[in-house]
Amino acid sequence: MGDKEQIAIDRLKLAAEMSEAYYHKPVLICYSGGKDSDVLLELARRAGIRYEVEHSLTTVDAPETVYHIKAKFQRLEQDGISCTIKKPMMSMWQLILHKKILPTRKIRYCCEVLKESSGKGRHIVTGVRWAESVRRKKTRGVQEAFEKRKSGKIILTNDNDDKRQLVERCVLQAKTLTNPIIDWTDQDIYSYIDQEHIRINPLYCQGFKRIGCIGCPMAGRKMREKEFAMYPTYKRAYIHAIARMMQAREAAGLPALPQKTAQGVFDWWLETGILDGQMTFDVEQEV
Repeated sequence: MGDKEQIAIDRLKLAAEMSEAYYHKPVLICYSGGKDSDVLLELARRAGIRYEVEHSLTTVDAPETVYHIKAKFQRLEQDGISCTIKKPMMSMWQLILHKKILPTRKIRYCCEVLKESSGKGRHIVTGVRWAESVRRKKTRGVQEAFEKRKSGKIILTNDNDDKRQLVERCVLQAKTLTNPIIDWTDQDIYSYIDQEHIRINPLYCQGFKRIGCIGCPMAGRKMREKEFAMYPTYKRAYIHAIARMMQAREAAGLPALPQKTAQGVFDWWLETGILDGQMTFDVEQEV
């Protein structure tokens, strides 16, 4: 772990220098409450840099995650680190009503609104890793620079990329970003946690492989069923939001869903196979 730890620390130091030089502010660490974020905080501490921490509240986080974040922030603030919990413009339930359709694996509007809106006009740091998905391996880099146009995004996949000067001179229209542990494997993460005795979210001890929103379609059917069994209040909240969504669709003149009840739509969304009708409309085209 020695080499990877030092490389990650060097990336954090560069991110901090860029933040101070171009934004005149400490680098902003986006904290999710997951294990990667906790490793990132420990590395930032060891790097000796100035940094602030921000968590984007999704309104569908598990109670254990909320408690873990609050406890972590309390300890950081005692050390003089500025910590912020950013509240969203809409809750998940309001967002479902507004969009008039449920989020799916391909339609992830909830991530864009609830998680990815932070850091405008800042240099941010995240715990994104290539090992998490094939998509991240293809689309994420060690450093990234964002402009208002998606075509203007610059991605550096290694520490010697010849585009670095473009990132460092990037006009501050949006934000720049560093992913210090992007090349760490799951084994690297857990080894570092054990080595440094890092306190992580207790949900990992209950069989959770990832920490995210309750009911997230990316988690898979079995994990979602486990989540809703553990947190029935969230299940009821989703079904209630679906009922209101169905009414909003009708009022807006959108096609009626094949499922006749909110419970039926929820079962389709959860992919349980218990259906009271077949979902046939093209949700991607509709969005």
